[in-house]
Amino acid sequence: MRHHYSCPLRWSDMDSFGHVNNVVFLRYLEEARVDFMFRLAREAAPDAFTSGAVVARHEIDYLRPLVHRHEPVEVETWLTKISTASITVGYEIKDATTVYARAATVVVPYDLDLGRPRRLSEAERTFLEPYLDDTCHVPASPHAR
Repeated sequence: MRHHYSCPLRWSDMDSFGHVNNVVFLRYLEEARVDFMFRLAREAAPDAFTSGAVVARHEIDYLRPLVHRHEPVEVETWLTKISTASITVGYEIKDATTVYARAATVVVPYDLDLGRPRRLSEAERTFLEPYLDDTCHVPASPHAR
């Protein structure tokens, strides 16, 4: 199963070269991940991720330039790995005809009160497991051999 997030493009997302700046892609990933983990997960399990989660790693392959337009892009999200104390989120930023970027983020459940990583709860794991697709690892660089 995949999570689909419709992400609007903003005029301010463009850089001096006339396309969406590479740093803005991280914002698009964040918006989709927050919608997935903090809206959708909490609808399924109200206590999911309430104590926090932190990003441990990002990896992005930029495949095509994205220019400003009125139509949103879709950020498709799934999991490529679930362990006891982390998840790896896979993404594609795309529209109907083009994939603009593929990315991966390692997220660690975190206890904000104690200031340390924690294990996934059973409710979190139950919510996450349908989104696991460990056959589709990203990024898949076009330059990889």
